[in-house]
Parts: sequence; structure tokens; C-alpha cells
Amino acid sequence: MLGLPKGSLEESTKTLFAKAGWKITTSSRSYKPAIDDPELDGRFVRAQEVSRYVEHGFFDCGLTGHDWIQENESDVVEVCDLVYSRASVRKSRWVLAVPEDSPVRTPQDLAGKRVATEMVNTVKRYFASLGIPVDVEFSWGATEVKVPDLVDAIVDITETGSSLRANKLRVVSTLLETNTKFIANRRSWENPAKRRKIETIALLLRGALEAGSKVGLKMNTPRQSLEAITRTIPALRNPTVSPLSNPDWVALETIIDESVVREIIPELKALGAEGIVEYPLNKVVY
Repeated sequence: MLGLPKGSLEESTKTLFAKAGWKITTSSRSYKPAIDDPELDGRFVRAQEVSRYVEHGFFDCGLTGHDWIQENESDVVEVCDLVYSRASVRKSRWVLAVPEDSPVRTPQDLAGKRVATEMVNTVKRYFASLGIPVDVEFSWGATEVKVPDLVDAIVDITETGSSLRANKLRVVSTLLETNTKFIANRRSWENPAKRRKIETIALLLRGALEAGSKVGLKMNTPRQSLEAITRTIPALRNPTVSPLSNPDWVALETIIDESVVREIIPELKALGAEGIVEYPLNKVVY
């Protein structure tokens, strides 16, 4: 039984599983997906709740943020990191923020003030660790608009900071970095059959994420230029070189970062490479 995050991560999670080899389909209002694997069943629930349901055993495994594991103080097995979100493959941050013109410069300046957040337990622990008395209140959403009229500061999640800047907010400190984690129930992890399945899912999800920034590249090259061309290509390992019917030419294939391709194709062409083909990848498993 698999716990999947409903909401902002839903579509990116389904896309990741599709690249890993599992097709997950849902109707517009359904929380029970269809998965093309008879060994898997699942439910979509809010990411905030996944770790609790995994800990309690309703889910054998699931995907949720490191932040919600910490917030819920869930006792689960953290199988692997999966750094992805709805918009990017970078980690997100929970930050303490105030209006740009606020006199607050440090967390200590908020002593006796009110802070709004969805991460109440985490924020209370943060200020308690610093010995700063603050009133922490739960926010149901649209947290950015509550300062300065309703609260003195907020703790909210950000990837790029664009939403904070749009609301004229300034970051005072970072409380927590977070990313998606694949987690498992401890009893399920001790079950050999379930553990094998969980480890298989983790392996292929990591492979799908790894492939997201890479492409395959193949070409025909003159044999006399092979050494120069292989020095030009930053291969994942050594490139694959195969003979062609013409003994003066070879076929070369490798995997490289997608961002590098635009830089090296002109160099490869200048060294005599022909028939250069770039193709996308679903999984790269080390």
C-alpha cells in the first residue's frame, strides 16, 4: 500500500512514477488511483499526513517531505531522498520572513510577537531552542498576506523566493531545508517480500530522477579523431565505441548532462563527427 502526495506534488509524482515504469491514473476527484502493477495499491492524501499513515501502518511506504516527517515526529524508515517538486529539482526552504520595512532583523527581535505558519510544532521547537518567547499560530494558507496586519512574521516554504518578493517580504532566517523522501513503515521494512518491492521502487525512482538532467548522445566518428572526441565528451563512464562496416569509422555512444550538449556539439562536428543524435532517457541506474 503506497501513500502518494495529493496537491501540488501530485502531477510531478505521477510523472516521476511513469518514467520509473509505473502508470498511475486517477479521475478528477478520486483519491484512489489505478496502478498498472498487481502488487501495488495506493491512496492520494495530503503530504502533511503521509508520514503519520506510514508510521501507523496504513501505508507500507509513501512519499512526503522531510519537513512533514519532522513536524509529525514520525518514526519511519527513510529509504531514500527524491529531490523534486512541482517546479524544479531543488530543495525547498522553510524561512522566517517579515515585511521589507519591518524593524525585525534577527529572530530575537520577535520576542513577545506573533508568528503564523502551517508548521506549528517545528516553529515552536525552533524558537524554544533559541529561548525566544513567541506566540505561534496555525495558518490555513495564504500565509504571506497576513503580515503585518494580522501577525508580525511568518514561517513559510519557498523554492525560489519569488512569492516572498512579490508580497514584499524579507527573509530573516532559514529554519529547515526540505525535499521529498521515500519512507517505509518499520514493520513493512522488516518483511522480506515488502522490503524487496520497496527497494525496487526506490531504485527505479532514483534512476528516473537521475535521468531527468541527462541525455543519450550517439554519433559516427572518423577513427583517427576518436581520441580527440572522447577527450571532448564528459562521459558518465567510458563511452561505448562500436566498429562500422567502414573500417575508418566507428560509432560512439554515451550519456552526458543535457546542459553540456549545446556546448560540445559544435566541437564534435569540427572534429569530424557525423550523424549526431541526442535522445531523452527514462532512467539512469548506477
